[in-house]
Amino acid sequence: MLKKINTVILLFTLFSCATNTKVSQVKKPLYEILSQQTYGGAGFRFFEILSEPNEIVMLQKDPKLKNKISPTDCLTSNFVIINVGEKPTIGYGIQIESVVETEKNIILTTKDITPIPGSITIQQITNPFYVVKINSKKEILFK
Repeated sequence: MLKKINTVILLFTLFSCATNTKVSQVKKPLYEILSQQTYGGAGFRFFEILSEPNEIVMLQKDPKLKNKISPTDCLTSNFVIINVGEKPTIGYGIQIESVVETEKNIILTTKDITPIPGSITIQQITNPFYVVKINSKKEILFK
């Protein structure tokens, strides 16, 4: 009987020590498009990187973004404002083709979107813009 108890204790000790509990962490995607809007952007084309807390406050005041950006995001992320510029019709924009992280930087590749030639479009001036969160503090390069 004592031998059975010792065996059970030994097995319990071995199995309890042998368990290797790993805490799995959900990795954030490298980028997130926080906002895509047809109206409200600048009249000219440009890309702007926001990385400082005082710059991100501007984004946090936007009603469409305030619940998507925390005050601590500026510690681990950069934000990119992509303005397409003033366009004569609806249907213009930018497509993010890829966001690649290298050892030293982030390479953001975009492609212009234009209305299909010959398609019917609404003749209305638009100013498309995008807000993209890059979950890295590395330098951002545009292609």
